[in-house]
Amino acid sequence: MQPEDNRSQWPRTLGHQAKGGTVTTQPTAEVSAQREGAEHDGKESYGLHAGVLGPLETLAQSVSAMAPSTSPSLTIPLVFALAGNATWFVYLLATGATLLVGYCVSRFAKLSASPGSLYTYAADTLPPAFGVIAAWGLLMAYVATGASVAGGALYYAGVLSQQFFHWTPPALLVLAIVCGVAGLIAYRDVKLSAELMLWIELISVSLILIVLAVLIFRFGFQFDMDQFKLKGVTISALGPALVLSMFSFVGFESATTLGGEAREPLKTIPRAVLQCAILAGVFFTLCAYSEVLGFRGAASALSDSTSPLHLLAAKAGISPLGVAIDFGAAVSMFACVLACTTAAARVLMKMAHSKLLPEILERTNRRHGTPGMAVALSAGIMFAATAALALRNVQGSDMYDWLGSLSVFGFLTAYALVAVALPFVRRAVGAHSHRVTAISVLTVVVMILIVIFDLRSATDATHARIPWIYLAYIAAGLAWYGLRRARASAI
Repeated sequence: MQPEDNRSQWPRTLGHQAKGGTVTTQPTAEVSAQREGAEHDGKESYGLHAGVLGPLETLAQSVSAMAPSTSPSLTIPLVFALAGNATWFVYLLATGATLLVGYCVSRFAKLSASPGSLYTYAADTLPPAFGVIAAWGLLMAYVATGASVAGGALYYAGVLSQQFFHWTPPALLVLAIVCGVAGLIAYRDVKLSAELMLWIELISVSLILIVLAVLIFRFGFQFDMDQFKLKGVTISALGPALVLSMFSFVGFESATTLGGEAREPLKTIPRAVLQCAILAGVFFTLCAYSEVLGFRGAASALSDSTSPLHLLAAKAGISPLGVAIDFGAAVSMFACVLACTTAAARVLMKMAHSKLLPEILERTNRRHGTPGMAVALSAGIMFAATAALALRNVQGSDMYDWLGSLSVFGFLTAYALVAVALPFVRRAVGAHSHRVTAISVLTVVVMILIVIFDLRSATDATHARIPWIYLAYIAAGLAWYGLRRARASAI
C-alpha cells in the first residue's frame, strides 16, 4: 500500500500544442470544468461542499492561519531582542523569502486544487517517499501551529483575567474551550468559520493600524536613522532573527487546503496565497519599524514588554485601544486555532484518501460537508499537546515559543519540496521555464539556509531538542508508510 501516485496526471491534466511555432498550454475539458466549478463529484470534492467559499473567505483562511495581529505583540519583541534596529530589515528579508515560496505555491495552485495542498503538489510529482515526508511535515506544521497559538490564547486569557478580575483561569479549562469550540465550528460550517476568521482578523489588524496612525499623527512622521543605518546590528544575529520572523508568515499558504471548497479554485487560491504574502509583509515590516521607533525613550525595552501595543496605545493617548488590541490578539489566536484545525483536517483527509491513514479520516458529513473525524482528531491532538505541557506547569508563552519552533520545520520541509517539484511539473505540462527553475532553486537554497540558521540559533536545551523531535517524527511517518505498504503487498 502506498500513497496514490498521481504523477502521470499532469500530462493528462494540461495538454500542450504548438501554434505558429510557439508552445502554449491549454486546460483540458476536465480542468476547465473544475475551473468553472461545474464538476463537483465525489472524486473532485472529496465529499466537501464544493464552491461555497468566495475569494475573501479563501483569503481569510491564509490570513487567519498566520494570526497577523499576534506577531506585533509576541513575535516582533523576540526578533528585536536579536536584531535590534534591524528588526524591520529582518522582516523585509522574511517577506522576500515568503514571496519566493508563494510564487512556487501559486504556480502549482494554478494547475491543481485539492484538500491535500502542498502535500498533493509534492506527492503528484516527486517519488512516493518525498510525498510521504511532505504529508507528515505539513500535518505537523498545521497541528503544531494550532497548538502553539492555543498556548498563546492561554497566555492572553491570563493577562486579561488578571487585568480585569485579578484571577487566573485554569489552564486546562481555557485550552479545552479554545480547542473544543474551534473544532466544533470547523465541523459545523466551513463558510461560517471562514467568515468568522475574516472579521476577527480584520478588526484586530485595524485596531493595530489605528494605534500606529495615531502615534504618527500625535508625534509627527519622522525617519529613524538608527534603524535605516542598522546601528549596532551584528551580522551573526540576523540569521536567528530571520528564523523567528519566518514564524510570523507560516500558514500563509493554507488557502491551498480549500481546493475542494473554493469557487474557481485555480484562480482564487493562487491569488489568495500571493495577496496574503504581500499584505502580511507590508504589515509586519510597518509594525516592526513603528514599534522600535515608539519605544524610543520608554522606561522598558521592547524586548521586555509583554504587551507592547498596549504601551504604545497609552503613549498615543488611547489606552482603551490597547486593551482592545490585547483582547483582539487573544481572539485572533482562537481564529488561528480554527484555521489550523480546518487545514490539518483536510490534510488528514487527503492522507487517508491516499491510503497513508485509515479511511475513516476520509469520511465527510453529508449535512455539513466537513471531515468530522479528521476535524476531531486535529483539535484533539492540539488540546492533548498543550494539556500535557500545562500539566507540567509550562506557561502559555513557552507553549507558543516551543510548539511554534517545531511547526517551522514542518513548513520549511513542505515549502522546499514544493519548490523542488515545480520545475518537473512545468516540464511535464510542456511549460518549462528557466526563470521558474531559477526561482525554484533559489527558494530551496533559502529554505535550507533558514534551517541551518534555526539549528544554530538554539539557545537552550529545549530548543536544541526540537530538530531531533521533528526528525524522529518524520522517521516514524516513513516507518508507518513502509509498514502499511508491506501489509498491502502481503494481501
